[in-house]
Amino acid sequence: MCDAPAVILFDLDGTLTDSAPGIIACIEYALDGFGIERPADDVMRTFLGPPLYDTFGGHFGMSPDDVERAVALYRERYHDVGMFENEVYDGIPELLTDLGTVAPMAVATSKPTWSATRILQHFDLDRHFDVIGGSELDGTRIHKHEVVAYSMGEMRARGVTSAPVMVGDRSHDVLGAAVHDVPCVGVLWGYGSREELDGAGAAFIAADVPALRAYLLAR
Repeated sequence: MCDAPAVILFDLDGTLTDSAPGIIACIEYALDGFGIERPADDVMRTFLGPPLYDTFGGHFGMSPDDVERAVALYRERYHDVGMFENEVYDGIPELLTDLGTVAPMAVATSKPTWSATRILQHFDLDRHFDVIGGSELDGTRIHKHEVVAYSMGEMRARGVTSAPVMVGDRSHDVLGAAVHDVPCVGVLWGYGSREELDGAGAAFIAADVPALRAYLLAR
């Protein structure tokens, strides 16, 4: 067996937990506050992964002020209800236990660190990670390449200096990691397709948790 990677960076939504029900319900809640018609379900699922600021500003064309209002409405529901409309994917706790014996691990998510930490604590997954890296509640550090840089920096501060690998379910994970020359493993149980991950340049695509375990432990 080859040496395991010095650090494994995990996305959260769509990679460790299925957070779609809560995220979609909270986006709909925010749109209702603006009187905006809810898109079809297949369109709503495309909002799983990208930062909320990009979704409200890019897809719905909101002004910066309206984006702030929409994010505030989203969080109004999310912080009390939505974040717990969520469940851990089968096999993830066991995977993290196995990987934790050979490699330090961190989370790199566009979700606010505060929310990510609460979710991981709720599911007793926080104990597996040396760093939980996310965005700030004020809208800074929201893009994946920024979060990857932050999590890598925090791990270096803990003495982990060799090249990491990213694990995520969307093209944003692959492309954000690539900014820092970090390979990304795409997973198919989340919200992105094989075509999306292939197109973004994923180093490997895992169809299930056993395939991800085998790939990471063989590195």
